[in-house]
Amino acid sequence: MLRLTKKADYGLMALKYLAEQNDGSAQSAKDIAEAYHIPQQLLAKILQTLAKSGLLVSHAGTNGGYALAKAPKDISAFEVIRAIDGPLFITSCITIHGACDLTSTCTIKEPLRKVNDSIKELLSGIYISDLVESSENAPSRGVTVGGGLVTIAL
Repeated sequence: MLRLTKKADYGLMALKYLAEQNDGSAQSAKDIAEAYHIPQQLLAKILQTLAKSGLLVSHAGTNGGYALAKAPKDISAFEVIRAIDGPLFITSCITIHGACDLTSTCTIKEPLRKVNDSIKELLSGIYISDLVESSENAPSRGVTVGGGLVTIAL
């Protein structure tokens, strides 16, 4: 089963929290961690990673913390996941280093590449603003992928 890492989950939750703060003020890692019951030290590292990637802005000082670097509608789930976990590959045959040793005899490489590309496309089409909207509007809406074979609820 394909799963996001806990770090990616926490990163998406943190950006959702920041998007819900309509005034755009900086929020501390402690406030975000308490809101979602996330380990504060782990969240602080994740927020630093997201700031280094340009998705967050870090503010130092007494009223410091983190704020979104862009509008929630301009930050995709894929960007967040990639910033935290690195490139997305669902199998070891598709990597940043190239093809595996079985490339010449492999019969599933191309179908798996299509699945990987579909997941990337789906995550690239989900924005932080969608996460905020889906939590405010019930029932949740879904995205259909794989020619209608799979629907992912947002």
